Amino acid sequence: MIIQANQQNTGISIELTPMIDMVFLLLIFFLVATTFHQTEREMQIALPVAAPISAILQELIVNVDVDGQIIVGGRKLGPDQLQSMVSEAVAVNPQQKVTVRGDRRTAYANIVTVLDICKGSGIQEPYLDTVLTD
Repeated sequence: MIIQANQQNTGISIELTPMIDMVFLLLIFFLVATTFHQTEREMQIALPVAAPISAILQELIVNVDVDGQIIVGGRKLGPDQLQSMVSEAVAVNPQQKVTVRGDRRTAYANIVTVLDICKGSGIQEPYLDTVLTD
Protein backbone atom coordinates (compact mmCIF):
# COMPACT_ATOMS: atom_id res chain seq x y z
CA MET A 1 0.00 0.00 0.00
CA ILE A 2 1.34 3.37 -1.03
CA ILE A 3 0.63 6.26 1.29
CA GLN A 4 0.32 9.55 -0.45
CA ALA A 5 1.21 12.79 1.31
CA ASN A 6 -1.48 15.38 1.60
CA GLN A 7 -0.78 18.00 -0.99
CA GLN A 8 -2.17 21.33 -0.03
CA ASN A 9 -2.22 24.14 -2.52
CA THR A 10 -1.32 27.16 -0.38
CA GLY A 11 -1.16 29.59 -3.29
CA ILE A 12 1.21 32.52 -3.42
CA SER A 13 3.00 33.37 -0.20
CA ILE A 14 5.08 36.38 0.65
CA GLU A 15 8.32 35.82 2.50
CA LEU A 16 8.57 38.36 5.31
CA THR A 17 12.10 37.51 6.44
CA PRO A 18 13.91 39.47 3.65
CA MET A 19 11.56 42.43 4.14
CA ILE A 20 12.25 42.52 7.89
CA ASP A 21 15.98 42.29 7.19
CA MET A 22 15.77 45.31 4.88
CA VAL A 23 13.81 47.33 7.45
CA PHE A 24 16.43 46.66 10.10
CA LEU A 25 19.26 47.53 7.70
CA LEU A 26 17.58 50.83 6.81
CA LEU A 27 16.98 51.59 10.47
CA ILE A 28 20.65 50.99 11.30
CA PHE A 29 21.76 53.07 8.30
CA PHE A 30 19.69 56.09 9.32
CA LEU A 31 20.78 55.83 12.96
CA VAL A 32 24.43 55.79 11.93
CA ALA A 33 23.98 58.60 9.39
CA THR A 34 22.24 60.79 11.98
CA THR A 35 25.01 60.16 14.49
CA PHE A 36 27.70 61.15 11.96
CA HIS A 37 25.81 64.31 11.05
CA GLN A 38 25.57 65.31 14.71
CA THR A 39 29.26 64.54 15.31
CA GLU A 40 30.19 66.71 12.34
CA ARG A 41 28.27 69.66 13.84
CA GLU A 42 29.96 69.26 17.22
CA MET A 43 33.53 69.48 15.90
CA GLN A 44 35.50 72.37 17.30
CA ILE A 45 36.37 74.31 14.16
CA ALA A 46 37.29 77.98 14.13
CA LEU A 47 35.18 79.36 11.30
CA PRO A 48 36.31 82.49 9.47
CA VAL A 49 34.71 85.76 10.43
CA ALA A 50 32.86 87.71 7.75
CA ALA A 51 31.85 91.32 7.88
CA PRO A 52 28.09 91.76 8.22
CA ILE A 53 26.23 92.90 5.16
CA SER A 54 25.14 96.47 5.62
CA ALA A 55 21.40 97.02 5.78
CA ILE A 56 21.58 99.23 2.69
CA LEU A 57 22.83 96.32 0.50
CA GLN A 58 20.12 93.92 1.58
CA GLU A 59 16.79 93.67 -0.16
CA LEU A 60 14.40 96.31 1.11
CA ILE A 61 11.01 94.97 2.07
CA VAL A 62 8.36 97.66 2.20
CA ASN A 63 5.07 96.74 3.89
CA VAL A 64 1.83 98.65 3.44
CA ASP A 65 -0.69 97.90 6.18
CA VAL A 66 -4.48 98.11 6.00
CA ASP A 67 -4.44 101.81 6.96
CA GLY A 68 -1.93 102.68 4.23
CA GLN A 69 0.99 103.11 6.65
CA ILE A 70 4.41 102.39 5.13
CA ILE A 71 6.50 100.08 7.32
CA VAL A 72 10.15 99.21 6.66
CA GLY A 73 12.09 97.12 9.16
CA GLY A 74 9.37 97.51 11.77
CA ARG A 75 9.43 101.33 11.59
CA LYS A 76 6.61 103.44 10.21
CA LEU A 77 7.85 105.85 7.57
CA GLY A 78 6.33 108.68 5.63
CA PRO A 79 6.58 108.90 1.84
CA ASP A 80 9.49 111.39 2.06
CA GLN A 81 11.42 109.17 4.45
CA LEU A 82 10.87 106.15 2.21
CA GLN A 83 12.06 108.08 -0.83
CA SER A 84 15.26 109.18 0.92
CA MET A 85 15.90 105.63 2.21
CA VAL A 86 15.46 104.09 -1.24
CA SER A 87 17.53 106.84 -2.90
CA GLU A 88 20.40 106.18 -0.47
CA ALA A 89 20.18 102.47 -1.15
CA VAL A 90 20.28 103.03 -4.93
CA ALA A 91 23.25 105.40 -4.56
CA VAL A 92 25.23 102.65 -2.82
CA ASN A 93 23.93 99.76 -4.96
CA PRO A 94 22.37 100.59 -8.35
CA GLN A 95 21.02 97.01 -8.56
CA GLN A 96 19.08 97.41 -5.29
CA LYS A 97 16.04 95.13 -4.96
CA VAL A 98 12.81 96.31 -3.35
CA THR A 99 9.83 94.11 -2.50
CA VAL A 100 6.49 95.75 -1.78
CA ARG A 101 4.06 93.77 0.35
CA GLY A 102 0.59 95.28 0.57
CA ASP A 103 -2.25 94.15 2.81
CA ARG A 104 -5.09 92.79 0.69
CA ARG A 105 -7.59 95.05 2.51
CA THR A 106 -5.75 98.31 1.82
CA ALA A 107 -6.66 100.58 -1.06
CA TYR A 108 -4.55 99.81 -4.11
CA ALA A 109 -3.72 103.52 -4.34
CA ASN A 110 -1.54 103.11 -1.22
CA ILE A 111 0.46 100.38 -2.92
CA VAL A 112 0.76 102.37 -6.13
CA THR A 113 2.13 105.30 -4.13
CA VAL A 114 4.91 103.11 -2.74
CA LEU A 115 5.65 101.64 -6.17
CA ASP A 116 5.84 105.17 -7.64
CA ILE A 117 8.24 106.26 -4.89
CA CYS A 118 10.46 103.26 -5.63
CA LYS A 119 10.46 103.89 -9.37
CA GLY A 120 11.12 107.60 -8.84
CA SER A 121 14.07 106.81 -6.57
CA GLY A 122 15.80 104.69 -9.23
CA ILE A 123 14.57 101.15 -8.60
CA GLN A 124 14.31 99.48 -12.00
CA GLU A 125 11.76 96.80 -11.11
CA PRO A 126 10.14 96.85 -7.68
CA TYR A 127 8.63 93.48 -6.84
CA LEU A 128 5.04 93.17 -5.67
CA ASP A 129 4.59 90.21 -3.32
CA THR A 130 1.45 88.11 -3.60
CA VAL A 131 0.23 84.83 -2.13
CA LEU A 132 -0.79 81.98 -4.38
CA THR A 133 -4.22 80.52 -3.72
CA ASP A 134 -4.85 76.80 -3.69
